Amino acid sequence: MNAASTPVAFGPSRTVRLGIRRIGFELRQYFRASDQVFFTFLFPTLMYLIFATIFTGDVGEGADKISMATYYLPGLVAGGIFLSGMQGLSIEIAVEKSDGTLKRLGSTPISPVTYFIGKIGEVFVTAILQIALLLIVAVVLYGVELPSDADAWGRFAWVFVLGLLTCTMLGIALSALPRSGKTASAVVIPVVLLLQFISGVYIAFSSLPEWLQNVASAFPLKWIAQGMRSAILPDSFGAAEPNGGWELGLVAIALAAWLVAGIILSRATFRWIRRD
Repeated sequence: MNAASTPVAFGPSRTVRLGIRRIGFELRQYFRASDQVFFTFLFPTLMYLIFATIFTGDVGEGADKISMATYYLPGLVAGGIFLSGMQGLSIEIAVEKSDGTLKRLGSTPISPVTYFIGKIGEVFVTAILQIALLLIVAVVLYGVELPSDADAWGRFAWVFVLGLLTCTMLGIALSALPRSGKTASAVVIPVVLLLQFISGVYIAFSSLPEWLQNVASAFPLKWIAQGMRSAILPDSFGAAEPNGGWELGLVAIALAAWLVAGIILSRATFRWIRRD
């Protein structure tokens, strides 16, 4: 390739500016895909509606008694974070790689950094809207009382940001696994669904067999769900956790370790086109 046809890379400032501009483009593409909106954006709220309607009554004792609608809320919030960062992004990138979108971008001066700023921005905006919708439904339809103290919302915020960043990096890495866009959903969704069932999203984590709890503890979703329970549920519910407490320090360490692993894996596996 001669010098005239070689793309000239943009500088760091322009790379970032272009990445920020891509966020709007990525959001338009996201909400135009009706299947993605249903299975990623609306899915946690729909599942919450089902669980909160079917399972009624209260759990806990005395002043810490809460409704089942409140009890299921932190797990579905964690599931929404996982769906946005892991499932949605991995399938989206795999499809773009398969249909030639990434190949065309790779022939331009746009760097992977620009591309992923757009993708990460899309994930954060859609996840914020998704969780906001879920919380509004919980409060308006089921009378859920959200935390009123700043410490609880602080825990909610850092678990949300760290968990979403971790799932986003892992979603980028997972996008290298499907061999085509047609098989992306078949590869990704079973993995995501299985982890949701064993990580305290749909089933109370304390009711799972100990060996299954140990398996779930090796993956980030369990720690995101535990962090969200610490933010939304009364402190007394921490006694039901495997080690009798919320273990927020361990939550942060586990998510940070997975974040580093996700960055390394995404950096090692991402290509504009498949090697084969």
